[in-house]
Amino acid sequence: MTEAVSACARGLADVVFPPVCVHCRSLVEPEGPSDGAIRHLCTGCVAQISWVREPHCYACGHPFYGEVVGERICPHCVGLVPAYQEGRTAVLLKGPARALVHELKYHRGLHVARDMGEVFRRSGLGRFARGAVLVPVPLHPRKERERGFNQSALLAMELARVAGEGTRVKNFLRRRVDTDSQTHHDRKTRRANLKNAFALAEGAAFNPSQHLILVDDVFTTGSTLNSCAVVLRRAGCLKLDVVTFGHG
Repeated sequence: MTEAVSACARGLADVVFPPVCVHCRSLVEPEGPSDGAIRHLCTGCVAQISWVREPHCYACGHPFYGEVVGERICPHCVGLVPAYQEGRTAVLLKGPARALVHELKYHRGLHVARDMGEVFRRSGLGRFARGAVLVPVPLHPRKERERGFNQSALLAMELARVAGEGTRVKNFLRRRVDTDSQTHHDRKTRRANLKNAFALAEGAAFNPSQHLILVDDVFTTGSTLNSCAVVLRRAGCLKLDVVTFGHG
């Protein structure tokens, strides 16, 4: 099915079965053409998205408010020693943006992945990622079988789609340790839990001068992304950045 036919089918489906906002649960009125629309948030909730703009922390992407003087690192990243060059994020993870992540990650809401790609586009991260090799943070095989998909891989594919111009996704990493959820741990505990958790995928090969971007859904402490970055650095990657959908 071509992109044009897919967009037409999505538009027809929206007329027959209007989508429901994943945040406020109201019916979503079409923004306009289906292609390029956010289809599972109403216009009121789209207006509530907290977009991240310059200036922001170079390590995690969290925005600064007011004038920035000196080193551009925020309080969230004190104690983090990034093994990558720059961390960027599209939005702050609250309200409607959090609802999109939860719908995808915890409710198998694959239908919102395209909306999250549109958020990437509107944030400007499509331009940032253009031409790069996107490396999703891997799930352990048990967790991926249980969930049925890797949300980071889906987001990487959406980011590649909106970036265009040769941007592609490569699974250069594997998760070899089945760690518990890191949600409620601090950075020190996360770092200990994630020690040696990641490795290069079998057969992974890249040009050290290629621009690689690690992609994940959420930046919290940065421990998971940094553990992945260390593996790629040790494998010879010279140009490595990080992109997440949300910060929080």
